[in-house]
Amino acid sequence: MPPVPRFNPPRLADRLLTWFCAAHLREEVLGDLHERYAIRVKHRGESRAKWRYWLDVLTYVRPEFIRRQPSQYPQPTNTTMLRNYLKIAWRNLIREKGYASLNMAGLAVGMAASTLIFLWIQSEFTYDRFYSKTDRLFQVYNQDVFSGKPMVWGTTPLPLAPTLKQNYPDIEEATRYRPTTLLLTADDKGLNVEGAYADPSFLNLFDFALLGGNREQALSGANGIVITKSLAEKLFGTSDAVGKTVQIDHKDSFAVSAVLDDLPNNTQFSNLSFLLPWTYFIPPGWDSDGWGSNNNYTYVLLKDKVNPVALNEKIKHVTAEKLKGVIEDVSHRQIFLHPASKWHLYSKEDNGRLVDGKIVHVRLFSLIAGLILLVAAVNFINLTTARSEKRAKEVGVRKVAGAQKRSLVFQFISESLLLACFAGLLALLIVLLFIPTFNNLTDKQLSLELGSVNFWLGGIAFVLFTGLLAGSYPAFVLANFQPGKVMKGVQHSLNSVFSLRKGLVITQFSFAIVLIIGTLVINDQIQYAQKRDNGYDQNNLLFIYMRGDLSKHYSSFQQELIHDGAAISVGKSIGSITNLNSRQWGLSWPGSTKADKDVEFDRFAADESFLKTTGTRLIAGRDIDVQSYPTDSTAVLLNETAVKRMHLKTPIGTIIQFDSHNWHVVGIVKDFIFASPYEPINPVVVHGPAGSLPLSWISIRLNPANTTAQNLAITEKLTKKYNPGYPFEYIFADESYKAKFADEQRTSSLISLFMGLTIIISCLGLFGLAAYTAQQRTKEIGVRKVLGATVTSIVGLLTKEFIQLIGIAFVIGAPIGWYVMEKWLQDYSYRIVIGAGVFLLTLVAAILIVTLTVSFQAIKAALTNPVKSLRSE
Repeated sequence: MPPVPRFNPPRLADRLLTWFCAAHLREEVLGDLHERYAIRVKHRGESRAKWRYWLDVLTYVRPEFIRRQPSQYPQPTNTTMLRNYLKIAWRNLIREKGYASLNMAGLAVGMAASTLIFLWIQSEFTYDRFYSKTDRLFQVYNQDVFSGKPMVWGTTPLPLAPTLKQNYPDIEEATRYRPTTLLLTADDKGLNVEGAYADPSFLNLFDFALLGGNREQALSGANGIVITKSLAEKLFGTSDAVGKTVQIDHKDSFAVSAVLDDLPNNTQFSNLSFLLPWTYFIPPGWDSDGWGSNNNYTYVLLKDKVNPVALNEKIKHVTAEKLKGVIEDVSHRQIFLHPASKWHLYSKEDNGRLVDGKIVHVRLFSLIAGLILLVAAVNFINLTTARSEKRAKEVGVRKVAGAQKRSLVFQFISESLLLACFAGLLALLIVLLFIPTFNNLTDKQLSLELGSVNFWLGGIAFVLFTGLLAGSYPAFVLANFQPGKVMKGVQHSLNSVFSLRKGLVITQFSFAIVLIIGTLVINDQIQYAQKRDNGYDQNNLLFIYMRGDLSKHYSSFQQELIHDGAAISVGKSIGSITNLNSRQWGLSWPGSTKADKDVEFDRFAADESFLKTTGTRLIAGRDIDVQSYPTDSTAVLLNETAVKRMHLKTPIGTIIQFDSHNWHVVGIVKDFIFASPYEPINPVVVHGPAGSLPLSWISIRLNPANTTAQNLAITEKLTKKYNPGYPFEYIFADESYKAKFADEQRTSSLISLFMGLTIIISCLGLFGLAAYTAQQRTKEIGVRKVLGATVTSIVGLLTKEFIQLIGIAFVIGAPIGWYVMEKWLQDYSYRIVIGAGVFLLTLVAAILIVTLTVSFQAIKAALTNPVKSLRSE
């Protein structure tokens, strides 16, 4: 405090101040008075400063400043204080409607987005974890080495489950499970639905809710079937279906032994509509020697307090022991237990281990949810601190009147909490409106449990947390204002606050830039894979699964399709060319070594129309043609990768041994994509009908001279002619191929959505800050206009500072975005390289967004009449 020159306060004035000023304010008031006196002496002279000192003293001789001890002040009750806080908070919000609307909108959007993400995360974390025995439930996996590369897979041999249960006391129960699709008919209603064959113990391990029937006996009989509530209603018009009869593929009749409640979306069995007894699939005793085939899932239930790690050591060589003499090398073949708690989130195969899978997405979106909420809180902080000068005098008066810092903090936090409550109600409305769209986007069945007490308790806690997160810092900043400075008319310095405000804007847009980069990179990766040559012609290619009598009449069906003009080529195969159907190892060829038997080939079986129907391109040799060459029943086609892997210089005519046959190579085809378009193409062998694989799919190359509707009408008519008891169902090749990009497109859509919300929230705050900046510089703008400044130059002046902040945000966010997306791209073998174009487009987009947001306020300020800006101080 500067010294007071050549003046001592009159004793009377000093006594008045001592008597009338409250003790806890006296020191601050005296300091303020002496500081003012020193300034006046310097600029206006001692005599004038002296009488003004008396006037200043008299301003404090008022009833509200009368000296009292703290105990003498009336003590309001907590209820009264809270009511006053809320009343004042409400009045402040009503008075500042524009500020309150911007703040509430930003908080509401942030809270709604975070709520939707939290619902999605909750669904992911409860995936297959809601069974009563989840902690003791495990799936059995296989592990082996092929081509020097460790691999794991989840299908197992037929006899594994009964062997484990019989020979290992630590295992309480074991069950087998094999998915299938069958035609179920009842009361002239027929539906092709997904289901499975399962052992009787399946319903004990997976205790889905039963609406009718006995859990213990539902799959024990040879002619009982378990169906879901939805399927029962479709077939019988009611869920009370126990005892009713269902026919399978127009052959065998089953009585409904139990009705399952519809299965939740967050389980791997969500598409399950029925369960058939395992004995219907494999009669007793027929599955004892099937150790070489892995087409079934095995689940086990451990007894209480059994250590799964120790049990793994006991059972790991079970399959290897049974396969001795069946396959040459069993040294690497093992089985292991994978816990139910990790089935969904930790099931990514990596170098022979199951590692983090979808948990990475959960972590990513958890971070996004937190950051979106933080961006909304930052928005609140920015707008509140921008208004701090308006509240400075209010704080000064209330402090001089005796208000404690604590009460001021409570006042400002009550305002933020009140605003957060309104934002919470608005967020709830947004969630209710958009949750159906979000479910379609995520392929989930998320919902708000509005009737749950836990939901409302959690919602209240969430709102309180958001209000405290957003309002704490502004409350302490405002409560720390010094009344001496604000009461004398000297404006509170906001340099530090304004620096923080810049930092918060940079933080907001750094996060937005990371999301923009992520969206662009994911979209580029999807487009890159979609443009990859898949090796066959997707256009006008249709697949039909042969069911019922269609296989008996295949020749007639094929000929009539071509004769009636619906197709130009029709062929049979093990499956559609868009999906991997089988893999084979143990192949040998001239010059192959023992290590080559571990090389894994993608295996495909087809008839003589494979190339013509699928549009796969022939490089050398010819197609399989059993009609012209009867020996072609054991003919094979190899893809380019297979020829390279086998090191064949003259592949045509080479003899290959596998599946107990000698196969001869008749042609080489260009590489085509069976599995993921993001992965390298494996060696492929396409063989004729002599193999063990059934040709149960029909591939149809539709006639391009007709419309698709015309071709489908003819195909449907012929299908019903030769297979009248089954519905006409088909799959287009292009749609099946597009499904391979579903996960990446879903991730891209979600990140794009949250990127948009983040930008909206940030722009709301930026809009408010631009209005504040324009208001603070009103007189400066007026002076500049009087001196000849154009509207363009003024708009540039006001937007330049914000563009600079975006430049800093880009420098921070771009490296983070590059690092995150590089880590994400490591999961793909066929991937893009992140180029400079992504960052340039991100920077241009960010600048454009900020310019459009700020320019409205800037233009409005620039067009203001300077006479109005300068007419008063």
